[in-house]
Amino acid sequence: MDTYIVTLLIFGAVVLLTAWLPMALRKLPLSLPICCVAIGALLAWSPLTPLPALNPLENIEWAEHLTEFVLIVALMGAGLKIDRPLGLLRWAATWRLLGIAMPLSIAAISLLGWSVLGLGVAPALLLGAALAPTDPVLASDVQVGPPQTGEEDSIRFSLTSEAGLNDGMSFPFVMAAIAIASQQVGGGYSWVAHWFAFDVVWKLAAGLAMGWLVGRLLGYLTFRMPEAGRIARTGDGLAALGFTCIAYAATELISGYGFVAVFVAALTLRSAERRSEYHGELHDFGEQIERLLMMVLLVCFGSILAEGSIMSHIDWRIAAVAVLVLAVVRPVAAWVSLIGCQQPRAEKLIVSIFGIRGLGSIYYLAYASGRARFENVETVWATVFLIILLSVIMHGAAVTPVMRWIDRRRDIDPLKPTAASTPS
Repeated sequence: MDTYIVTLLIFGAVVLLTAWLPMALRKLPLSLPICCVAIGALLAWSPLTPLPALNPLENIEWAEHLTEFVLIVALMGAGLKIDRPLGLLRWAATWRLLGIAMPLSIAAISLLGWSVLGLGVAPALLLGAALAPTDPVLASDVQVGPPQTGEEDSIRFSLTSEAGLNDGMSFPFVMAAIAIASQQVGGGYSWVAHWFAFDVVWKLAAGLAMGWLVGRLLGYLTFRMPEAGRIARTGDGLAALGFTCIAYAATELISGYGFVAVFVAALTLRSAERRSEYHGELHDFGEQIERLLMMVLLVCFGSILAEGSIMSHIDWRIAAVAVLVLAVVRPVAAWVSLIGCQQPRAEKLIVSIFGIRGLGSIYYLAYASGRARFENVETVWATVFLIILLSVIMHGAAVTPVMRWIDRRRDIDPLKPTAASTPS
């Protein structure tokens, strides 16, 4: 059998499902990621599958760059669909989740890795840094709606803005884990000053500044320059992909955090002209690309799970840590961070529980594993993979009934198409 032809057949089916499944699953307690993982597992167990049984530990570069690309596309989309202007008070819940919940999560998960899994300082810190951020890709079902549709209640806004910023904010801790793992025996703490000055101060500042500059430039080219040359006049959402790559690459070239820059650039571009319908075109194209990439990667994720090389390392300790991270660490850390926020208790609870883990965690592991040698790294990978799988199942099954309950509280019919999604 021609492997190439079979691959084309499966890819075509995945593309078709990308368009059809979200509509078919609207009334069911299932999510698109659950279906993708199941499809990948079935393909791996099929004798006719063209999918190779790849272990990401043996293909670090591929794992890093594929997850990196889907993340930056998701971050641009998340920034473009936020209607709320940036502000200390308007984004109060976001700052709390970033400044309190994420450090608490990193500390708690690292402690579990050290005490329960028996990891050293570097791999335990890597585990905490990789799992602390919520995922902008798999969390799309609990995020705000397309631009100017009004689908931006406090729950969706908090989860969207948190997912947009915490990927970049956790990167300094990943870099700290790499620095610790790279130290020679007896190296002490000589790395701390360089880490703080470069990996914390410079890279975060460069990401924020470059994101703002690129966003301002793109905002001018899109909405402000003489009308004949405005990008918005094209009505072509393909420009969103160009915006994303420019913001990310320009920031990485000056050693900044590209994830931060992409999200900030999207927010800045959105603020250049909030009422333009072109934001909808950019968002819709970006969402289609994101959904397709997510499906492909999750099918591969399901295949890797079914192949068994990584999952064979799972024991009761890893299972216990996975349950604690999802059921205790994230909910408690987020709940503590939201104390004092003017939100109903039920909404705080939902924000705390829906700390979805996903492809971003795989990116951080691949990035770190390619730059330093970590002891017991297989244990770290197995823990992260199990947590992602449990998050996909648990959050995926709960997202539809919970979001429909939220919409009913706002007197919105979740099954009725919005103005932005209704064909003209």
